[in-house]
Amino acid sequence: MAEEVIESSGAEVAAETTKVPHELARKWTFWFDNQSKPKQGAAWGTSLRKIYTFDTVEDFWCLYDQIFRPSKLVANTDFHMFKAGIEPKWEDPECANGGKWSVTSSRKGLDTMWLETLMALIGENFDESDEICGVVASVRPRADKLALWTKNAPNEAAQMSIGRKWKEIIDVTDKITYNFHDDSRREKSSRSRYTV
Repeated sequence: MAEEVIESSGAEVAAETTKVPHELARKWTFWFDNQSKPKQGAAWGTSLRKIYTFDTVEDFWCLYDQIFRPSKLVANTDFHMFKAGIEPKWEDPECANGGKWSVTSSRKGLDTMWLETLMALIGENFDESDEICGVVASVRPRADKLALWTKNAPNEAAQMSIGRKWKEIIDVTDKITYNFHDDSRREKSSRSRYTV
């Protein structure tokens, strides 16, 4: 009888030490863009680099713990986390008809909003998760920004739902705005289409 108990507890210990990773609903990719020292004549996006694609909670935390927080980056750099297979560019077919919700932030606040957004995305906390492409943390000399990119800008109901939920997630009381990528491509300062 004692031997059975020992064998049983040994199997339980073995099961605990070989834990199965917690799979995410989809794969995500971290990207980095350093525009702080652009090469003269270089096209936009030439400094954009894919860092790593992950699909488990454990990989996310391993990566997050090893990379810089946005507040530690030099000015004119961007951190991106987009669904795997989507490049953080307007030209990507998944982003071409989309837009972005944007919020400005202090350097300290950027890290918190970045982490809260990442967790909400990988945790599928948005009702319209399929509508979201990814998120960008932009470190700039005057004001840092966080932008949540979506696929279908004209779908006002989906965009408003995403905007309201994101505002709640990042705990912002000021208004946040949504811009169409098409407007931004045509005009240097595009007008906001939606506000929450």
